Amino acid sequence: MQIDLHVHDADVLTLDGPGTGSRARGLAVHQGRVLAVLPDGSLPAGVTARRSAGCGGAVVVPGFGDAHNHMAWFGQTLAEIDLSDARTLDEVYGAVAARAATLPGDAFVLGAGYDDVVLGGSPHHASLDRAAGGRPVRLQHRSGHVCAGSSEALRRAGILGASGRRGPVGVPEGGKVVLDDDGVPTGVVEEAAQPLLADLLRPFAVDDVAEALSRASQVYAAQGLTHVTECGIAGGFIGRTPRELAAYQLARERGGLLQRVVVMPVDGALHDVAGGDGVGLDLGVRTGFGDDDLRVGPMKIFFDGALSSRTAAMNDPFHDRDHAGYFQDDPAHMHGMVVGAHLAGWTVAAHAIGDRAVAAALDAFADAQARLPRPEVRHRIEHAAVVSDSEVLRFAALGVTPVPQARFLYEIGDSMIAAVGDERAELLYRHASFVNAGLRVPASSDRPCVADGAPLRTMQSMVERLTASGRALGPGERVDAVTALRALTADTAWIAGDEDRRGALAPGMLADLVVLGDDVTRVDAHRIGDTEVVATLRGGEWTHGSERMS
Repeated sequence: MQIDLHVHDADVLTLDGPGTGSRARGLAVHQGRVLAVLPDGSLPAGVTARRSAGCGGAVVVPGFGDAHNHMAWFGQTLAEIDLSDARTLDEVYGAVAARAATLPGDAFVLGAGYDDVVLGGSPHHASLDRAAGGRPVRLQHRSGHVCAGSSEALRRAGILGASGRRGPVGVPEGGKVVLDDDGVPTGVVEEAAQPLLADLLRPFAVDDVAEALSRASQVYAAQGLTHVTECGIAGGFIGRTPRELAAYQLARERGGLLQRVVVMPVDGALHDVAGGDGVGLDLGVRTGFGDDDLRVGPMKIFFDGALSSRTAAMNDPFHDRDHAGYFQDDPAHMHGMVVGAHLAGWTVAAHAIGDRAVAAALDAFADAQARLPRPEVRHRIEHAAVVSDSEVLRFAALGVTPVPQARFLYEIGDSMIAAVGDERAELLYRHASFVNAGLRVPASSDRPCVADGAPLRTMQSMVERLTASGRALGPGERVDAVTALRALTADTAWIAGDEDRRGALAPGMLADLVVLGDDVTRVDAHRIGDTEVVATLRGGEWTHGSERMS
């Protein structure tokens, strides 16, 4: 017998049992799947391989997953100004001026990643005018929930009138146009009002979105990602185009999609379906449509905003503000969307960050299950950033999965503490409490929002829970390295319903794996994030590092 690939001279952590599972020295791969785990690395007598991959003793683990990312958006930011390292407003304006100098006079200047807390304020439209020479400018806040525009962009959107005061356009419910003390727009728009500026650029051409996906996919492969969930397409302030699924299909057909992808349509892309119960898409498409490489996942609904932008819906006011945030929409409407999607057979992913939003989402899930029990469904709450002990128990009782982003603790942990105050800081982005309650906690990045999306950096933050200033944020919520590795692998597979075919290295499982320069379950925690990703294999084919695996 001849197989496709023989992986040998490796330290294989299979994760097919407790702890790291059985350890082996090699794998036999055939037709995209693991044919056999080889204890000593040798092929059985009479078996040969078309290709051989000697790992030089390197560690091999199942491929990494990201349960919540924005792949198309991230791919587009790779062509925009990166403002994540800016520490002053002058640096932002300088970067805008430098990019504007390379563009035609009427071209949009686009940037992403600024943080008003770090900068000491938000970019102002008048200063953006001077920097960009009158060109339209749109800059995305690192949270993804706020953006800033120049005067020209504001005028095109109807936010700023010809007189220099408030323009005629209305503000969508769940959004805000920030005004100064004189009632004049500053240039900053929040949450559901962001499409006022974003729609000046959208819909993006399907071909352009497909190219952005390919750019992002190359980065992901180099970081060991073999599966990602795109958490919101086709609408809202995160969608690129109503034809976004077509862009994914095009990227796949071109060979540019190197990961297995689950896409979530946002609630705005769903509607009442004639002759059926609840909400859905035309042709009866719902969660599960597609194949192992590309399929439709949960319906995404935004309940609130973000902590870093102080737009999350909280029970009590922010520690450093005189308000408690707000919902994205009428709570009764959001509740009805969750129930309707559940009745129509969808899995639901509810974006809820503040404790008031988390409680509202759990109420909706409880109502949905009471009306039509679906005990097998894996409803989820994205972020679940501020969760009390009693609400942790409600998650477990309802079987709702939290999908937090551990790397936020490092990137904006100090800002989040400032937002909620020390007395609520222990409730931020919990992990161990959920695990102890019997829940899985899939790893995710929310890239390009807020954080470095590299999965090993996410893993490091699960273990350390340190802010950028070195403060331990909720040390009781730390988990060990093996639990963190399982969050990247087995748990991301489980939340996607794929635990029977990926997330472990065992006979019959998809041949998705990562070759690492060190054993991340044994190195010091501060070294996890810098561990080298030597190579990535998806479905038996190298997507990264093939030149090193011969």
